[in-house]
Amino acid sequence: MTEKSAKDLFRSAYENRYTWDTEFPGFSADIQLKQGNEVYTGKVRVNRDMTVEVSGVEDEQVKESIYTQMRDVITHRKRGNFEQAHGKNEFSLGETDSTGAMEILVKGDAMGSNYKIRGTEICQVSRVMGRVAFTIDTHESKNTGEGYIASRYDAIFRNPQTGEVTNQLEFEDDYEKIGNYYIMTHQVVRSNEQGQQTTTEFKYSNVKLLEPAVV
Repeated sequence: MTEKSAKDLFRSAYENRYTWDTEFPGFSADIQLKQGNEVYTGKVRVNRDMTVEVSGVEDEQVKESIYTQMRDVITHRKRGNFEQAHGKNEFSLGETDSTGAMEILVKGDAMGSNYKIRGTEICQVSRVMGRVAFTIDTHESKNTGEGYIASRYDAIFRNPQTGEVTNQLEFEDDYEKIGNYYIMTHQVVRSNEQGQQTTTEFKYSNVKLLEPAVV
């Protein structure tokens, strides 16, 4: 297959991700974070410009954790232009694994990204960012009818020099349709960092889209 067909295959999968459109008004929600026996509550607000506000959480570390988690969610839901993101890169096909996933090799990407696609979904992302290398594998996804959302996936972090695994994370995400948009309502994150296991649960309730600004 030609370089163009590898790019076309990847473009189809990239554009098949579920993203919020330009009319997305933002939303507010109550948040409950549970880790072990500890439970924290507060409020989160995602503005129309995709900025995040977390309030009512007194513990600064927990507040930062909620903020970071929501920023990660937005990164995947924010609509991007394929040509702007990937237009300068060169794509080629690698191996097809035993599950039928095809490797997409990329030249020119600043983060050394490579991918696997299965059908019209990106099922693996591998990147090296400075002192950290990570691989994210998607095992299950939700078909919204407007694109897919990864619903069960894991991430393995390694030292890029030694290959040593430094952290493993497993994610389970639930989304519900609020108005015209799918918004995360529940996430469970299981972490295994150098043998220490923790489970963190994020619950979003009372989710409401923000009123469009009156012009």
